Amino acid sequence: MTPRVGCLMHMCGVLAATAVLSGAVAAQGQRPLIEAIGTTEPDPLPPGGPTPRMADGRPDLSGVWFSGVIGRPTAWSRTRAERIVEDPIPFRPEIKAKLDAMTRTQIQLLSPGVNCLPLGVPGLFVSNPHPFQIITTPGMFVQLIEVNNDWRLVYTNKRPHPEYPDPLFNGNSSAWWDGDTLVIDSIAIDERTWVLNNGWYHSDQLRIVERIRRPSRNYLEYQFTAEDPKVLSKPWTSAWRKFTLSQDAHQLFENYCTNNQNPEQFKKLLELELNRNR
Repeated sequence: MTPRVGCLMHMCGVLAATAVLSGAVAAQGQRPLIEAIGTTEPDPLPPGGPTPRMADGRPDLSGVWFSGVIGRPTAWSRTRAERIVEDPIPFRPEIKAKLDAMTRTQIQLLSPGVNCLPLGVPGLFVSNPHPFQIITTPGMFVQLIEVNNDWRLVYTNKRPHPEYPDPLFNGNSSAWWDGDTLVIDSIAIDERTWVLNNGWYHSDQLRIVERIRRPSRNYLEYQFTAEDPKVLSKPWTSAWRKFTLSQDAHQLFENYCTNNQNPEQFKKLLELELNRNR
């Protein structure tokens, strides 16, 4: 099987193909495809039974997980995915002005994924379009993702952060169980990562506290709190995001990112876009 390759050129090809398909299905009297990741499945998965547990009684988070509520890949669809309702992100005024001025092309060209960089934390969950696998054992949390075959390993015995941590893409993490919720507290996160795919960059002061829980066999829930005094006026907590257990014994594919083969054409697109906005 050919490894998946993530790049802006591929995304642009999908957009163009979608425009053609939308016109074709509209001509046949069907609802056109929309520019949204969604699902053609009408109903979400049932809970699937009680939460599996490890030998120490903690929830077992192990499994291959898909974003959404159907337990399989989502795709360009006629059904828009459920909108996540969250509080406004409290950016500092100068940061908000800078982000608001960024065009869609700029955001794509500057995003870590397009530039073949690791997604980091919380990007492993919130900026990852592919399935991921979690393996938990008493004292250890492992996450594997298809994007660039990335991974992280976190010990869950609340080991302290180093006094002078080196910046890492996934940060320096301390984790523990709070009841049935796994809490991962990460600092010293490499500044080349983004918090969200909307251009939300961060400083060296970023702290991410993740919360992961498995309320039933088929569902995983994820939330994070971001604290960054150089970018945010106060800490911000995301809504809970839902993931569902793979229903077809899905295995992760090889997926290596390569730099865009012709980035100059995208720079020209950016120049045209900027000129139109002048």
